[in-house]
Amino acid sequence: MKRHCYWAGLVLSIASSHSFAACRDITFESLNAAVQKAASQGKSSGGYGLPLWATVVDETGAVCWVTTSGTPGATAGNMAWLGGRLSSVQKANTANAFSLDGYATSTANLYSATQPGGSLFGLQDSNPLNAAVAYAGNPSFFGTSKDPLKGKRMGGILMLGGGLALYQGTKKVGALGVSGDTSCRDHALAWLIRNALNLVPAGVGTTTVNFNAAGIQQTPLAGAKVGDEMIIGTPNDVESSYWNSWAQPGCPNSVDAIKVPSNGTLTTFK
Repeated sequence: MKRHCYWAGLVLSIASSHSFAACRDITFESLNAAVQKAASQGKSSGGYGLPLWATVVDETGAVCWVTTSGTPGATAGNMAWLGGRLSSVQKANTANAFSLDGYATSTANLYSATQPGGSLFGLQDSNPLNAAVAYAGNPSFFGTSKDPLKGKRMGGILMLGGGLALYQGTKKVGALGVSGDTSCRDHALAWLIRNALNLVPAGVGTTTVNFNAAGIQQTPLAGAKVGDEMIIGTPNDVESSYWNSWAQPGCPNSVDAIKVPSNGTLTTFK
């Protein structure tokens, strides 16, 4: 009997030591509070002011939580774009899948490279969404602490603003995906939510530590401190600026995060 208890305790100890950081450190209540606050504060980020969906995944891509700033449940799609629920999961999965310890990449940073003729064209088809997981479960729990996607790996890739990796210092612990408005506003709200969760990378990523093809580190974008800021520019127009290769187009009715004008001078919006 004692031997059985010993091994049971050992297994429990090992399991707890391997709990995944994002799910362990973020409660549904803390995420929901951050989402509601961001939705109320983020009006200056433009867009259309629509309710949003937010998803957190752990470092393995498993969904921790799905919530909405609108009304959760079976009629959630009457207030917030129902497609935004799965889009938020795909953005979180993408940010997690293509960020590393010490190197943060937002989903917006991947837009240009995955367009036809881009250096990563085809990447968007590399990790397909699992439809059996995506559409399973009781809609009454959509956006609640019992959302059917909780604990599942839905997968999916989406190169639109709104996906940010989560960090403890330079250690990646998961990712956040936000969807429901323009991709620019989704990115801005994800930024506010990540700040509220205190899981911001320590200055590592595309806009701060990137290297060109010759292995030479690029001058960080003016005002870029975190590492995965959204760059607004002309996708694939690498002649005007190196950073356009990491840009996405501007959005209707949205404030630019970082703008790349035609003269190549970089400015930052905070």
